[in-house]
Amino acid sequence: MEKPETAVTYFNTYNCAQSTLLAYATDFALNKDTALQVAVGFGGGIGRIQDVCGAVSASVMVLGLASGFTESDGRSMINESYDITRRFVEEFEREYGTIKCRELIKCDLCSEEGQKYFKENNVKESCRGYVRFCCTLLDKYMAEK
Repeated sequence: MEKPETAVTYFNTYNCAQSTLLAYATDFALNKDTALQVAVGFGGGIGRIQDVCGAVSASVMVLGLASGFTESDGRSMINESYDITRRFVEEFEREYGTIKCRELIKCDLCSEEGQKYFKENNVKESCRGYVRFCCTLLDKYMAEK
């Protein structure tokens, strides 16, 4: 199974950030429990405050892992990582107009009314699309490395 579909399958059980990071975890010798723990707070746009989309946040984590940056690397490696992250975010924004969870899903996850809207209007399906798109972009960027 390809990474985008793996992540979408994980999304049946885990949040957007966890699903995205988990799809790539074994590529970086990151065990499943650690990936789930690291990413859990990024779901719902960081703890349901609906800021940066969790799939985007997890994608930035994956890009960082792919950069291979270590303590001994210099500033050029940081700048390279910033560049690829910026390009990734810009491409997501071109596709969806924003990286903000609140603007993407158009409901308040912290309210009962928003939770009801999320469920009744199958908003999770939109989120599934964001997870899939992020992983498709990740595959593209990682193939360039």
